Amino acid sequence: MTETPAPIPAVDLRPWRDGDAEARAHLARTVDRALQTAGFLLITGHGVDPLLRSGIRSAARRFFLLPPEVKRRYAARVGGRGWLGPGAEANGYAEGTETPPDLKESLTFATDEPFGDPAVDAEWYAPNVWPAEVPGLRPLCQEYLARMAGLETELLSLLGHALGLEPDIFSRHMDRPTYGFNINWYPGTEVVGRPRPGQFRIGPHTDFGTVTVLDRQTGRGGLQVYTDPADGGAGWQDAPWEPAALTVNIGDLLARWTGDRWRSGRHRVLPPPVDAPAEELMSLVYFGECTPGTLVESVPAPVGRVAYPPVDSHVYLREKLDSISVG
Repeated sequence: MTETPAPIPAVDLRPWRDGDAEARAHLARTVDRALQTAGFLLITGHGVDPLLRSGIRSAARRFFLLPPEVKRRYAARVGGRGWLGPGAEANGYAEGTETPPDLKESLTFATDEPFGDPAVDAEWYAPNVWPAEVPGLRPLCQEYLARMAGLETELLSLLGHALGLEPDIFSRHMDRPTYGFNINWYPGTEVVGRPRPGQFRIGPHTDFGTVTVLDRQTGRGGLQVYTDPADGGAGWQDAPWEPAALTVNIGDLLARWTGDRWRSGRHRVLPPPVDAPAEELMSLVYFGECTPGTLVESVPAPVGRVAYPPVDSHVYLREKLDSISVG
């Protein structure tokens, strides 16, 4: 009996770096199948130190536990740099669903090395805002972001290979990439209150850009991934989790790029569970993007399945970021 491949497999990146041609081809086929089904992967062998990840969580938690009046000094808009307080976002709006605000707080950082165009710098390369109350957070995050930038480059190389076209089909558009980095805090009901009907820690949505790399914690009020029953999927299910693994999903722009060969992974984060209302989780979310002004054009058939009109990558991103802003 042939075993059915898992819709969200765990893949080890080490054969991509060190394996022979057969091992690399097998890995690329596994990635291609998973991204056609759910748009998600778990990756191991990524080389990101777990102590770095836990150090960021510890420092960020010290910030989130500060009084609201202190945190408000760092208040930012969605897509900006700083603190997103309660009620700032409703991610369900990105797919046209009216939902109550998401039950979370976030610290957000992003690309800050100047691009050279004043308008682009103002929009996408503004200086980061680091909380003075937790000085240890900055070096930890900067180290983590350097690791994420290297990992993103490696993933894009793998994805180009998995698509079966030019290996640099994505990476050649990454000479001055932007990124976003959210530290999402999901406290229990003693902080956020009782969830309203249809309210989530993060409402159902797809990510907007190219590749998302997520370091998450497991919990009853954690990540769920949607696979379409019309295509043999199971609807909403808890995402698989491994302690050492990072979760990777592709966003709307990469799905458009592939002509919907690969899915923009639809997901949500459940509210605090009724039977564990004090559950607290924290996620580190890296949103890798391409260079501003990149024209995203669908690859042709037979690889691509839908021919989308070309779109400017960062015009698309800004529209989506604005759509989820409710605070």
